[in-house]
Amino acid sequence: MCIIKVMTRTQRDIIIGTILGDSYVQLSPSGRTTHLQIKHAYRYKEYVFWLFNNLKDLFPVSIPRQRKDNLQWYVNSSFSNELNDLHTLFYIDRRKTIPKEIGELITSPLSLAVWFMDDGTLDYRVKDHCAFHLCTNCFTKDETQRLIDVLYSNFGIISSLHYTLCRGKRHSRIYIGAKGRDRFIELVSPYILNCFKYKLPVYRYPSET
Repeated sequence: MCIIKVMTRTQRDIIIGTILGDSYVQLSPSGRTTHLQIKHAYRYKEYVFWLFNNLKDLFPVSIPRQRKDNLQWYVNSSFSNELNDLHTLFYIDRRKTIPKEIGELITSPLSLAVWFMDDGTLDYRVKDHCAFHLCTNCFTKDETQRLIDVLYSNFGIISSLHYTLCRGKRHSRIYIGAKGRDRFIELVSPYILNCFKYKLPVYRYPSET
């Protein structure tokens, strides 16, 4: 077991964002240690290596690797006391949740940008419609509302709770429409990597914007 040193504030902001998205702080079979698990599709290789390079202290004995079956890129961190703390905050009976203290955890636009790159979508039609969604499928209605409240209180982003139907089940998601999209774009744009630029309207149809 390799124990990593204390995270920097930037590293913690990145980890908070990716926990809200696709990554997991995974509990070991023994239930005593945790590690951060990152994996993304082949086309997001740039993102996996960006996470790895920014969180390099967490991966002293590991580097990103590619699966042979589905070509995904993945990397798992070493053990960290701080990851244990985050697991305690974000997981109940191995289910990812949104803690009541979330307003104290999401304070940086970097966290928002990582969350968006991980689990956000753009709904865009030229000269007709522009909105963003943040997928919150694994969270309850109350947990999603907690995130909506924090988006407004911490960042001034107006959003609302919407539902989507997937495989016969209704799932919650956060909708950022006309009242909040400009502020959202302003905050996250500086951090968006090239492989995710398609999620920003200015890059969707550059010849028409």
